[in-house]
Amino acid sequence: MCGIFGVVDKAPIDPARLVELRYARDTLVHRGPDHQGEWCDDNHYIGHTRLSILDLSERGNQPMVSRDGKVVLACNGEIYNFKELRAELAGKHRFVSSSDSEVLLHGYRQWGMDELTRRIEGMFAFVLYDVEHKLLFLVRDRVGIKPLYYACLDGGFQWASELKAIRRALPDDAFHTDGTALYDYLTYLYIPTPKTVYQNVYKLPPGHILRFDCASNTHRIESYWRLEVPSDPQPVADAETRLQELLRCAVDSQMVADVPVGFFLSGGVDSSSVVALAADRHEQLKTFSIGFDSAKYSELEFAALVAEHVASDHHPATLDEQAAGVLVDELPILFDEPYADISALPTYLVAKHAAKNVKVVLTGDGGDELFGGYRWYRNSSRVQKTRAWNRSLNLTGRAKKTLPVARRLVRGLERYLLLQGFGYYTRLLGGMVANEKGAYRQRWGIPADYDDYWHFRRHFDTSLPALTALQALDFHTYLPDDILTKVDRATMAHSLEARVPLLDTALIEFAFALPEATRGREKALFKASMAALLPRAIVRRQKKGFGVPAAVWRSGVFRQGRTRQENLLHALYPELVG
Repeated sequence: MCGIFGVVDKAPIDPARLVELRYARDTLVHRGPDHQGEWCDDNHYIGHTRLSILDLSERGNQPMVSRDGKVVLACNGEIYNFKELRAELAGKHRFVSSSDSEVLLHGYRQWGMDELTRRIEGMFAFVLYDVEHKLLFLVRDRVGIKPLYYACLDGGFQWASELKAIRRALPDDAFHTDGTALYDYLTYLYIPTPKTVYQNVYKLPPGHILRFDCASNTHRIESYWRLEVPSDPQPVADAETRLQELLRCAVDSQMVADVPVGFFLSGGVDSSSVVALAADRHEQLKTFSIGFDSAKYSELEFAALVAEHVASDHHPATLDEQAAGVLVDELPILFDEPYADISALPTYLVAKHAAKNVKVVLTGDGGDELFGGYRWYRNSSRVQKTRAWNRSLNLTGRAKKTLPVARRLVRGLERYLLLQGFGYYTRLLGGMVANEKGAYRQRWGIPADYDDYWHFRRHFDTSLPALTALQALDFHTYLPDDILTKVDRATMAHSLEARVPLLDTALIEFAFALPEATRGREKALFKASMAALLPRAIVRRQKKGFGVPAAVWRSGVFRQGRTRQENLLHALYPELVG
């Protein structure tokens, strides 16, 4: 795993500017401490920080340049089918490394960008510059496992794995807060793609290519992959066996590395299944778990049960409330913009714990979206039966000054009796509904006709069955913008690469092509497929979620009467609140 950064400057890059750009690149050194490289010409700079995973020699360093100097590549991620692609290309192209990234360089020369993106399987965000045609490509993986930001500021074009590099490359007065992005954060608990906290700075959507024409200083964005849910899905014979085969293949391909590999093990069915499948082919796996000093929230006993079952070298750790409270201050450094999923705290610590022993971990993320594991899916029938997805009745705004107990009662009644459509769904996920945000609407100058639920509306397909519609919605919103963002930042902060076998393309397409009844509710199909590999207690237990003890928030900076996202915004980003 690595960090990428670069610019197309309007003026020639002189020695002083080159020093500035190197400083910007090196803000990403936590993503790649093993080597820092660069390629530069008059107006273009491409920087790379490398975390060496495959081919640890200098031959795997980046940016990579074709032998004729016409193509430059910098990649963050892993191409899991690189061996197959390399075999296809080897007869016509000379490889100088055994790195997976080099297949992108030669694959572009052989097939062009459209065919290359169709062929590659992996998690990636890469930049490729075609020097001859003055074309720059930014490409992000199908699901959004790896981040990629871009900006059109100061008369130029910039991109990076994290916002902090773009901030470092330009003067402060180039950045202006986007009030609508802050307003959206209150709704979603993250700033939704393609927005960022700054105007004219964006996240490249998953499954998209940005083509920047350096000659005309213009760009366009195109989708190269989209989740297709058949209108008439057909049953699959022996779906349980097929599911296990697909996941086994994904685990096998993602265990390829020239460095030690481990596993995050929560004790839930997803991560436990990944570990169990790996244990079939490999001995003495290293597993890592995090728990809390509150038994109500800790899952360490279940993780230990799985670790004993597969005979792994298990490394548990405990997060106490005091340590979690201190870590809150790290959130702006990790995410560069408001983000309110506090499960980032234990994820950060388990990554720190694992990084002492391994350089790569496999996780169980993605199973809930593919196989219906979230608890809010239990209420999907009520959500789907609403007459209007943009209607939200709300009482909480009127209850702001009531006592906390009364306010919680009002929110509960509102959720189950009054809220409808996207307002109801927003409340289930912990977001603030439209009527709660009046003061912020006025403060940030949000237009009266602003759509509070535009992000949900963009990805919600009313033609799909109830559960499938919500799974597809979460796949396009909550998964990339919350879950995968959290895992990427928390692991890369410790120079640890996280891989997600459940988000293999073949597995995604298999899951969403199944009839809803076949897929079942609450992971029925997934659990049945993995039951023979796991202890019964793991298969039968209800999903718990990666919660954090509420006492973490009982400190002086967090006020009663505010939501979690409000508290974090006021405590960590006071300059943005105004």
